[in-house]
Amino acid sequence: MIAITDIAELRRRCDDARRAGQTVGLVPTMGKFHEGHRALMRAARADTDVVVVSLFVNPTQFGAGEDLAAYPRDPDGDTAAATAEGVDLLFVPPVEAMYPDPPRTTVHVAGLTDRLCGASRPTHFDGVATVVTKLFSIVGPCRAYFGRKDAQQVAVVRRLVADLNLPVTVVGVPLVRDADGVARSSRNTYLTDEQRRAATVLSRALRDAADALHAGERDAAALVAAVAAAIDAEPAVRLDYAELVDAHTIEPAARVDGDQVLAVAAHVGSARLLDNLGITTRDGAVTTDLGVVVEEQLA
Repeated sequence: MIAITDIAELRRRCDDARRAGQTVGLVPTMGKFHEGHRALMRAARADTDVVVVSLFVNPTQFGAGEDLAAYPRDPDGDTAAATAEGVDLLFVPPVEAMYPDPPRTTVHVAGLTDRLCGASRPTHFDGVATVVTKLFSIVGPCRAYFGRKDAQQVAVVRRLVADLNLPVTVVGVPLVRDADGVARSSRNTYLTDEQRRAATVLSRALRDAADALHAGERDAAALVAAVAAAIDAEPAVRLDYAELVDAHTIEPAARVDGDQVLAVAAHVGSARLLDNLGITTRDGAVTTDLGVVVEEQLA
């Protein structure tokens, strides 16, 4: 694996790979790799010839008072994990390379960023969309891999790629859970043992919603109310939102129909955690997606 800090060098290596007839896969991350990140790397490794992982804690997607300074970092562990997963290029740019001057240009995806996390973190998605667009510009034509735990982010990135006619294929990779049901997140390191136990309420509430769907429930308000009540019953967890939305437009839904996401966010101690249940309805039949469970972190 080659670690790169220089934008021009990464662009040159990706261009050289394509000229040689190779395909490029990009995994954008902020580091502190866990099994969810590694699943993205494995998907890219299986699909493409040259795998690029970017490791950049992007300051523009953190709002005032958020955890930019405290965001978990483990550069040595990340390097070891990326090497173990067969990553070819690890892009670790300094902030001054990505933002040499205070940026005057941002990318805003209207509509899709108004709800859910966009309502709670109003500047967040402009930061995400801007840095992702910069990475796509640097890497060039590629397949880009994003975890479906951040379902709204996947929808936003897909829309910006379509609207800007970028030569990028966005690939959503299933959410990864620990054996206790908690979705993998770098911010899980903030949790105490007690808070970790409390955080399991998110996946339990979503699993109950999946059971209700398979039993015939199709009313969005009933599903959301049951999920919210279950989470609210855990005193150590403060619900931010629970909503059923269209998976592509992030518009709220009144009934279960088509491609949808039952999305939740909640505060547990100092951590803000996301989780969701993917729902697909075709010809009256419903399928649900709670992701995949891993028993332990791989070495």
